[in-house]
Amino acid sequence: MTEEIFAATGQLLGTVVAVQANFYRVQLDQEDVEQRSKGAEEKLNLNSLPLCPSAALPPFLLCTRRTRLKKIGQQVMVGDRVVVEPDWAGGRGAIAEVLPRQSELDRPAIANVNQILLVFAVTDPPLEPYQLSRFLIKAESTGLDVLLCLNKSDLILLPEQQQVNDRLFGWGYQPIFISVKDGVNTNQAARYLSNKITVIAGPSGVGKSSLINTLIDSLELRVGEVSGKLARGRHTTRHIELFELPSGGLLADTPGFNQPDMDCIPEELIHYFPEARKRLAVASCRFSNCLHRDEPECVVRGDWERYEHYLEFLDAAIAHQTQLNQQADPESTLKLKSKSKGKGHSQYEPKLESKKYRRISRKTQLQDLQELYRDEE
Repeated sequence: MTEEIFAATGQLLGTVVAVQANFYRVQLDQEDVEQRSKGAEEKLNLNSLPLCPSAALPPFLLCTRRTRLKKIGQQVMVGDRVVVEPDWAGGRGAIAEVLPRQSELDRPAIANVNQILLVFAVTDPPLEPYQLSRFLIKAESTGLDVLLCLNKSDLILLPEQQQVNDRLFGWGYQPIFISVKDGVNTNQAARYLSNKITVIAGPSGVGKSSLINTLIDSLELRVGEVSGKLARGRHTTRHIELFELPSGGLLADTPGFNQPDMDCIPEELIHYFPEARKRLAVASCRFSNCLHRDEPECVVRGDWERYEHYLEFLDAAIAHQTQLNQQADPESTLKLKSKSKGKGHSQYEPKLESKKYRRISRKTQLQDLQELYRDEE
């Protein structure tokens, strides 16, 4: 849009930083609004237009979604760049348009992400290569840049730290060893996040919330301890939210999970291993649809550490693909229902997805609204 259109309509640009119930918390582009307002004031007479002075603009605006967007099926996600129509009298706004997305993730549901920050602990809980590999594959499947941080480095000796570094370097990654407790290398990690939208992920108990609290002093996210029996962390993050970094950029904290789904296409799985990509860059397998198991003249199959991980992930990916193919069968979407009043006649009816049509209770809606109002205050 041109400056004149924005000035004439009073519309603003912003980024959705949180979604709860049917409300969206939008961070307004302060500098952009001020520039547009100043440029428009020189060309248009704005005395009679319903604009709020740029100096009085709040940093955030609680918004709803226009009915038109709902009718066309336009979803609004965290990270979306949106056009907002403000209602200064009511202190609210409405999202009128969602700008085209540069990227989109489904789990977590977030748009316009530039990179993924994977946070693991070198100990407490102990670093599990299989679990780390699973997270790395899921991150690689998004097509985004992957940054690996290993927390609690103060709990291991330098020789052990060097062994872990050499091992991961062989995987194709250069990890950053940090200690949130002692403030080691946290500034180095922050430089990689500047002026980007970053998703932070990893298993529970590794210090993700503590790292965010360190990067953003004004936040006080709830931090959980590691379970002594299971050597795993407890989940402390409940919903997706974008937080503004002091050096510029946004950081998304995501609900913790222990085992990401292996829902990629089996033929594409091998490309999510950097060490395998190096082999494929200099040679080709005999068959174009090679799955790199027991096919002849395969250039990938061989002696590299994560090959066993690849075979396990491949079985999971094939099982997932088989399940999707079965669901695509029209007969699997129908159920046979007998009509008691039809003298024993039966007919097929569509199956309804479980929980998809269940309404949210009014109590839950009221609790969500009360939480949004408290955040706004």
